[in-house]
Amino acid sequence: MAPRRQSRCPGCWWTTGVCLLVASLLPGLRAQTVLVNDTVSGFIGTDVVLHCSFTNPLPSVKITQVTWQKATNGSKQNVAIYNPAMGVSILSPYKERVTFRNPSFKDGTIQLSRLELEDEGVYICEFATFPTGNRESQLNLTVLAKPTNRMEGTTRPLVARSGKTEKILVATCMSSNGKPPSTVTWDTKLKGEAEFQEIKNSNGTITVISRYRLVPSREAHRQQLMCVVNYQLDRFTDSMTLNVQYEPEVTIEGFDGNWFLNRKDVKLTCKSDANPPATTYQWRLLNGSLPENVEVQNNTLFFKGPISYSLAGTYICEATNTIGTRSGLVEVNVTEFPSTPPPNDDRKSVAQPNIPTAVIGGVVGGVSLVLVVAVVLFVLLRRRRHTFKGDYSTKKHVYGNGYSKAGVPQHHPPMAQNLQYPDDSDDEKKPGPLGGGSYEDEEEDAGGERKLGLANKYEDDSKRPYFTVDEVGAHPEPYSERTLGFQYDPEQLDLAENMVSQNDGSFISKKEWYV
Repeated sequence: MAPRRQSRCPGCWWTTGVCLLVASLLPGLRAQTVLVNDTVSGFIGTDVVLHCSFTNPLPSVKITQVTWQKATNGSKQNVAIYNPAMGVSILSPYKERVTFRNPSFKDGTIQLSRLELEDEGVYICEFATFPTGNRESQLNLTVLAKPTNRMEGTTRPLVARSGKTEKILVATCMSSNGKPPSTVTWDTKLKGEAEFQEIKNSNGTITVISRYRLVPSREAHRQQLMCVVNYQLDRFTDSMTLNVQYEPEVTIEGFDGNWFLNRKDVKLTCKSDANPPATTYQWRLLNGSLPENVEVQNNTLFFKGPISYSLAGTYICEATNTIGTRSGLVEVNVTEFPSTPPPNDDRKSVAQPNIPTAVIGGVVGGVSLVLVVAVVLFVLLRRRRHTFKGDYSTKKHVYGNGYSKAGVPQHHPPMAQNLQYPDDSDDEKKPGPLGGGSYEDEEEDAGGERKLGLANKYEDDSKRPYFTVDEVGAHPEPYSERTLGFQYDPEQLDLAENMVSQNDGSFISKKEWYV
């Protein structure tokens, strides 16, 4: 029988067994995880909880120790240790402030009390296991610092002076030692400007300072100025009322524009808007001295007795406070009669309207002028009416014997001196029958009497001095070539003196053309 060959590698059986063991544990290794919060934050002086747990589905893997560390400048510093055999160990400077909440093989949660700014940083939770080695996860701890906020006004007096444009510090709003820094704003109607400053403190906090400046003015007095600080979800506000000092602004009351002779109980009062209030008042009369019957009582002038013309003038009041002196004036005039009933007048008289005499005179003069113009226009229109009778379209044409030409005056036989013309009326003459009949229409004069038409006056057509255009047009055939039925006496009447030639060749009598 041949001998068995020995293995050239007597230790290979051990190596193969370890490899098989490790391969069998790989699914479990992949399932082993340390769970922590990514970020934890807390304010200074408060407590925070740092959660840490280990998931281990394989019962054959044993946990030997749980350790908390803090990463500092690239190195690790132990904070707290839990060993199942040795117990709990807390290291300085956390000895009095760190505790394990419920230490076990699966839970390494700790509580950090009374947070300090130095506690901020990266913390590592590590589980030591056998035989798989160490497993760890890390979290960031942020320490917040609530700022201390305050607002304070300047101790320098705010004085408004004419011509001064320098902006003066009015108030300061400060948010100190905050982390992260606060946001500071101003809420006001004042026309000023704010400047901001951030200061980084050595402990990592930040102080924000805002200063508000403006030019002191009368309008800024008693205005509200509010500082607003926003930090995280917190809001802080503080406000103040400005106290701006200014010299007096003077007005004079009492003159109502109705000071008339013999009026009584009148006075002038000097009012001043000043901060601080005015302490003294001085009265004087421009270009003269105060009347003898005037009594001065601080800021009031009392006029004793009835008013006279001597009280008229310009009265000036000067008011003074610690800032300065300013004056106001009023022009007083005295009239003979009141324009309105004086105040407190017990006379039982009808109230007179407040209309100046000059206005009344102007109204009367205007009405008179309108009446004069109306009368003149009426006379002119009436005269024109009696001067012109009708228009060119209504003038009657005189038809001669056919020898005249249009536009050229002809020498016709003169008309008889005893030729009579009827009085014209404003209405156009009405045509009548040429055969000697009478007009059926009659005209009524102003007295109510009725007059026969022109045709009745000349019953015989042969005796009518002329025919109208309307009559010729109405009877063109029997009278187309007919001339006047009587002869003119050349020696008795001159045509140029009694007839007016028209542009169309016709003639009308001067009596018809002129009134």
